[in-house]
Amino acid sequence: MIEQTLRQVFGYSDFRPGQRPVIEAVVAGRSAAAIFPTGSGKSLCYQLPALHLPHLTLVISPLLALMQDQLAFLKRHGIAAASIDSSQSREEAAAVMNGVERGEIRILMVSVERLKNERFRAFIGRIPISLMVVDEAHCISEWGHNFRPDYLKLPDYQREFGISQALLLTATATPRVIEDMRQRFAIEDSDVTATGFYRSNLDLTVSPVAAESRPRALTTWLQARQGGESAFPTIVYVTLQQTAERLAAYLSKAGIAATAYHAGLEGERREAIQRDFMAGDISCIVATIAFGMGIDKADIRAVVHFDLPKSIENYSQEIGRAGRDGQPSECLMLAGRDTLGVLETFVYGDTPERHGIGQVIDALVDAAERHGGDWELTLASLSRESDIRPLPLKTLLVQLELRGIIAPRHSYFADYRFRLHGEAGALIDRFQDERRDFVQALLDAAPRARTWHALDFATLERLGTERGLNVQRGRVLTALEYFVEKGWMILESKQLTEVYRVLDAPRDPGALGDELHAYFRDKEQAEVDRLHAMLALFESDDCLTQRLADWFGDAEAPTHCGHCSACRGEPARLPAPPPLAPLETREIAAHLEALRPRLAEDADGGPATADLLTRFLCGIATPRLTRLKARGLPGFGALAAYPYAEVRAKAAALKGA
Repeated sequence: MIEQTLRQVFGYSDFRPGQRPVIEAVVAGRSAAAIFPTGSGKSLCYQLPALHLPHLTLVISPLLALMQDQLAFLKRHGIAAASIDSSQSREEAAAVMNGVERGEIRILMVSVERLKNERFRAFIGRIPISLMVVDEAHCISEWGHNFRPDYLKLPDYQREFGISQALLLTATATPRVIEDMRQRFAIEDSDVTATGFYRSNLDLTVSPVAAESRPRALTTWLQARQGGESAFPTIVYVTLQQTAERLAAYLSKAGIAATAYHAGLEGERREAIQRDFMAGDISCIVATIAFGMGIDKADIRAVVHFDLPKSIENYSQEIGRAGRDGQPSECLMLAGRDTLGVLETFVYGDTPERHGIGQVIDALVDAAERHGGDWELTLASLSRESDIRPLPLKTLLVQLELRGIIAPRHSYFADYRFRLHGEAGALIDRFQDERRDFVQALLDAAPRARTWHALDFATLERLGTERGLNVQRGRVLTALEYFVEKGWMILESKQLTEVYRVLDAPRDPGALGDELHAYFRDKEQAEVDRLHAMLALFESDDCLTQRLADWFGDAEAPTHCGHCSACRGEPARLPAPPPLAPLETREIAAHLEALRPRLAEDADGGPATADLLTRFLCGIATPRLTRLKARGLPGFGALAAYPYAEVRAKAAALKGA
């Protein structure tokens, strides 16, 4: 049965390693996990079973690029699939939802954030779903390299929507992460399939070059490989956006057609670059890690790391984009230790300060005392108030959940507004009796400003009580969606508000704050240790390929691959960055001079801690520094080249002086 589908629909004569046991488990009704290297055919593990399962397959994917690539593949094979994403108009999203309701769409792809949307949750709750697919499933684990707090809620969503099966897909998971994934989704150990990480066609070379010589070394390396009879598609990875721009210009001036790609470019420009690279019109991309996810180009001949990658997992994922056609491909690491400080600064910049954690705890205690245990928050507002960046703030909320202090109830959009396609009276006249009164109350609670009506739920609730009407939120949203479906109005929503129940308000908020701060400090140290583990791998005297496979628990890789620089007798020693002038307390004080008056005016924003000053000096934007417009001040980022820990020690000494 599955062999017939494989041949007739997908045009393949046989399964790739690992695909059969995963597909058989899913078709048989069991949850499963597939840990395959990048480009090894993970997507088929849900695409083929979706054609044999009775109901919808819901795919949770972290990036729009991943969705679009997979949707294009499904369309080429005549499989009805669609996504709901932020790039669509309301009409396009409504058309997809209608197709899902009619059973015409077999596979629906959404981001994890979409599941926080109460309108989408109300919709998907009505749809029978056979399988939940979690792409990039390592994001669910705090022990992984790309932890995303929202992923921790996926098992709860699976239960809420009554989805009997889950399929987890990832290319980069250590044994600890795999066990974490398996337990959270109650997957039997026998239904976890890992095919190993050894790639015999990839040549791994670590050839570190001092920072000032690196552009010329890269140019020479590429010139020896490009311009021949066969194309040599190449991705060069850098850490910073400005490095991508400068290096692409340098290569182009040297006669190598190179294009910069990073998150700072307009969306249309990024899409055009990606499209041209896929088509072969661009042969060399100089990119931050914003480029690569969803790139299914089989003939990438080289992946170069001009700067250090963020982790061993990132390195593995990025080199995995080379040679997917099985042909020999080169993976070159040119970097030295000069960008290590930047990577460490990224880590330190995400650690919440003790003061900010205390503000979050105070907010939930206040909600428990004043609002009967319900705590309503908007992430953006809480981020500004606590001076904690959004991602670590999400992690903090998840930690409060895991400790049994709060539990998510639901989320809703605080603001709804709509524009009618006709007169209000015409909409009311479409209904009779109680429904007519309900629509009348809805419009009475939504005063019009020019062309848009702003719905006031408090007013609507009062009118419902006065008129004896059912104006429960669920009914209101269902009615609004129905009006949109009929083409009677356009509906917009904004300001996502999350509602938590405070289950157990802390008796000792100070102790809880200390505990959580220690958790984040431990996490910070673990991330720094991860960076140094990566350096140890690159400087290893032993086979790089074997060391890389061992990191992911693959015991099948050869101990001597013969196609890495260590096996060729060329172990690397990463050059240190150029020496920096010693940090002087007087110099630090001068850099902070423009910031101090603004901090004094913003005394309610919290203390001017050593970490806050260090983030200013190292060029890390926090919500508070953004509010103070600190980026435009002299001194912002003035010490970005120095190790964060060293700057922090000096800033702390300055405060104590």
